[in-house]
Amino acid sequence: MTHTAEGAAAPGIPGLPREALRPALELYLDLHAHPELSGAEQRTADRFAAALSRHGCTVTRGVGGHGVVGVLRNGPGPTVLIRAELDALPVAERTNLPYASTVPGVMHACGHDLHLAAAAGAAGELARLRDHWRGTVLVVGQPAEETLTGARALLDDGLYDRFGLPDLALAQHAAPLPAGTVAHAVPGAPLMAGSLTLDAVVHGRGGHAGTPHLTADPVLAAAAAVVRLQSVVAQETHPSEQAVLTVGVLRAGDRPNVTPDRAELSLTLRAFTDEALTRLRAAAERVIRAECTASACPTGPDFAVASHARPLVPDPDAAAALYEVHTRLLGPRRVTRTPAVTAAEDFPCFADGGVPLAYWLLGVTGAGTLRSALAEGVPVPANHAPGFAPDVRTALPTGIAALREAALHSLEEAVP
Repeated sequence: MTHTAEGAAAPGIPGLPREALRPALELYLDLHAHPELSGAEQRTADRFAAALSRHGCTVTRGVGGHGVVGVLRNGPGPTVLIRAELDALPVAERTNLPYASTVPGVMHACGHDLHLAAAAGAAGELARLRDHWRGTVLVVGQPAEETLTGARALLDDGLYDRFGLPDLALAQHAAPLPAGTVAHAVPGAPLMAGSLTLDAVVHGRGGHAGTPHLTADPVLAAAAAVVRLQSVVAQETHPSEQAVLTVGVLRAGDRPNVTPDRAELSLTLRAFTDEALTRLRAAAERVIRAECTASACPTGPDFAVASHARPLVPDPDAAAALYEVHTRLLGPRRVTRTPAVTAAEDFPCFADGGVPLAYWLLGVTGAGTLRSALAEGVPVPANHAPGFAPDVRTALPTGIAALREAALHSLEEAVP
């Protein structure tokens, strides 16, 4: 159901008053200009906590690191959790926005600032609409999502033991779709891939570059492994199965005339089942070991899993219901189904204890940006790109209303 309010409505969003947008927009602009990396989100947490407090939430800081939990209680009933993320990325912003990042080399390039502003705005709306619902709303600012470690840290710090087991956990994510739209997974299908980041150290025997016969070159072994690793997807994965293997780090040596004694690789594996991730990891380790053997490395490589996230599969009943809720709110042209994407999230951790998950994509690309990209034949700046710039005027009210209506649908309706 859509709720009306006094005052002018936000453009294109039934029942969302303009006055609900101002504090959310101010929060967004402030957070975008002052991004913080994973594990260092103290200022961001302060601002988010203050916003929740202003909306009447009881706020707890320092959960699982810099995590923030706001609790809005309104009598007996279901508990609904709304999750947003605190951290930014090590990306140098190139948007020329007047509110661009003031922190060199750090940027909200994935929309987490938008997620936080929308979550705070939704908390304000739910507080305003207390007469319409009963239950408890938990609004969580999660640290360290970009490293896929923050959700687990929250749960290990007793999130559900301390604040209650939710009946449903909600989240949304900015995506390079038309601003003002939302996209849901097909019920029962995954929305995002599982991800595993594997670090490898190749051990060589260092020496003078002029006497290569006296060394075992780890750079050659690592470089050969990078090339050979591409066969894991190309030759060892069924053509109908989606998988991605990316080597993002290859680091070795300091001088051109010195053969180093080690090289470091970091690679990310993505797939839509846990079984596929396990198989990809085993194949990647096999390839790296084999190249070390071929290069006569004195010892085998070392491996460590830096992060791991399971595939994100929204609860099918929640996905079907919220698709209809959002269609009633926004209209059928602004709500779509999306195939699974190979981005990854640690939101699946919130399913601990059997909590059903609801998750959708929030379109953030403005019409002008879409037209320019089409005219120039280039892709729109997407997540993690230096030019990523959500159309906040359209995306923010949509994000607030989408969370508000999803929460209201899942809470107990107040009896007059």
